[in-house]
Amino acid sequence: MFRTTLLTVSPATISRHLSQAGLVTPEPHKKPKSSYIRFEAAMPNETWQSDFTHYRLAEGTDVEILPWIDDCTRYVLNLTAHHRITTPIVLAQFREAVKNHGIPASTLTDNGMVFTTRLSGRGRAGGRNAFETELRRLHITQKNGRPNHPTTQGKVERFQQTLKKWLRAKPHQPETLEQLQLLLDEFADEYNHRRPHRSLPHHATPATLYARMPKATPRGSRDHDTHERVRRDRVDSSGSITLRVNSKMHHIGIGRTHARTHVIVLIQDHDVHVINATTGEVLRELTIDPTRDYQPQKQRKLPNH
Repeated sequence: MFRTTLLTVSPATISRHLSQAGLVTPEPHKKPKSSYIRFEAAMPNETWQSDFTHYRLAEGTDVEILPWIDDCTRYVLNLTAHHRITTPIVLAQFREAVKNHGIPASTLTDNGMVFTTRLSGRGRAGGRNAFETELRRLHITQKNGRPNHPTTQGKVERFQQTLKKWLRAKPHQPETLEQLQLLLDEFADEYNHRRPHRSLPHHATPATLYARMPKATPRGSRDHDTHERVRRDRVDSSGSITLRVNSKMHHIGIGRTHARTHVIVLIQDHDVHVINATTGEVLRELTIDPTRDYQPQKQRKLPNH
């Protein structure tokens, strides 16, 4: 009588023996998500992101949606639906966003032909499309992600996922482009003004920060180079924060009523804006006096009797 013994070998053991025998072509491991360096603009209008995505109407027609969002605050600047996205449409909607929100310092998109011709065929080498020409005319820096590297435009792609999830949850799907546009307008209003954003300080709404924070402008439109930076801080128990300017530490009075408040500090040379990180309220605007350590709050003048 024969006995049969069943042996179980794990996939890891098989893989190890095959590798030791040289029968497996080694492949590099993907980088962990923790290794990615997260980019975020310091000021509104410092970088606008865009990319278009597809959506299917209830009657089966495929259409395309074009968003423009602010990288710093995630504010939806422009959101429109079209039968097909073309360079003239990109240019027209970009101009509409500029008319309503000012000129950004830079744009960030992928390498689609509607945005750039830099990776186009030989006959187009060195040429620009109408959108690129407009950016050059306005002194706006054009940024494009590396091919096959979608994480560069991660914020706008994440926005598109949120938008599509919201659209698909609607009990009545849009049947026409006009109906879809009405839904996009509704979503943009909700997203900007009422939906707390998990990526923003203390889950503020995009509109709150975008409206309150100073805006970046194209460098070509400035008379001289400036040193811009942003930092997050917390008002101490005495009602002040510290800031180093030109290698010298300064104490800035904010007020004891704001003690322990989380703030965003925007610095442009000696000009400083201190903003409540939760509400977007401007707590203090000042020009640093380099001769003084403590920068006091302005004293209110008492009326003469």
